[in-house]
Amino acid sequence: MRVVAALALSLLAGCQMPQANDGSASEMSSGSPNPSQPYAGLQQRPIAALSTEQVEDLLAGRGAGYALAAELNHYPGPTHVLELADQLWLAPEQRQRVEQTRVRMQEEAKRLGERLVDLEHQLDTAFGDRAIDERRLSELTSAAAEVEGRLRAVHLRAHLETRALLGAEQVARYDELRGYASGAPEPGRHQPGNGHGTHAP
Repeated sequence: MRVVAALALSLLAGCQMPQANDGSASEMSSGSPNPSQPYAGLQQRPIAALSTEQVEDLLAGRGAGYALAAELNHYPGPTHVLELADQLWLAPEQRQRVEQTRVRMQEEAKRLGERLVDLEHQLDTAFGDRAIDERRLSELTSAAAEVEGRLRAVHLRAHLETRALLGAEQVARYDELRGYASGAPEPGRHQPGNGHGTHAP
């Protein structure tokens, strides 16, 4: 993964490109963007299809929005649960098991993230070198799609595991703290499997 290592070093060294979530507006020059030139400036990216922040998220194993289907439907994520541990009244065993889930998720996500960055770099290079054809295009895009699907499943699975470790009141409290006030989980739909659904008096 020499390409991935080089990209990581360039990011750590302080790449000159501004960071962006959506990979567009803030990576362009300052001022109002010209509607006819929506991608102006993005040609300077190391990988055309990925913003600096996206590359950083993938290499660090961060969620990057992959788990929103869970997060916004009452399935808390391990990282944020641990950040809010005191406010969620986590018992010691809950903290330990959520941390185990978080570590597994991050290790696997980093591995898959590195692979995805490498595939996107290969695709970008193939187009840049005029060395692309239908066969190579199909190989790279299919591989990238497969890796990205596995990556999304890793993040979603971590939310599934975390939900199983929490009590209904803790899930409702998590939603409240994270700003998802509308729609608490149904009473009795999920109870903690380890008997640690404690809460403040």
